[in-house]
Amino acid sequence: MSDINLDELGPVDYLVVEFPAGQQNFTGEIAEELVRLSESGTIRVLDVLLLMKDEAGDVDVLELSDGGGVDEIVQMELQLADLLAAEDLANLAIEMGPGSVAGVLVYENVWAAPLGSAARRAGGQLAGGGRVPIQALIAAAAGDDQDSSEG
Repeated sequence: MSDINLDELGPVDYLVVEFPAGQQNFTGEIAEELVRLSESGTIRVLDVLLLMKDEAGDVDVLELSDGGGVDEIVQMELQLADLLAAEDLANLAIEMGPGSVAGVLVYENVWAAPLGSAARRAGGQLAGGGRVPIQALIAAAAGDDQDSSEG
């Protein structure tokens, strides 16, 4: 991480997107969006991995660069030590369906770096975080709509 000042680093997250068997339609749109987010300074791509689970349940893990990945994304990745351990990847793969492919994106939230730096200078440290799945937001909104129509 020689080109990253750790005092100025934003929160680092990972995102897993699973593509079930028979529903994979890779057009390049995902790669284009990652490039756009990186070039706009919203995120910094730290690592991209591919998990492929065969019908027998065996999982192969590939770095994007090993799998003939999109050159623009491979060039954006920082040359870091593996951020997710083999055990982490095995745990992610448990949830995958047979014949599916998953992309694992590890990224820095560049937009939040100034806030994180300010918090560290004030003596704070990131103590937790989380993500609310979009499906939960949709369900909550549908419940609110139903409640308001009943009243």
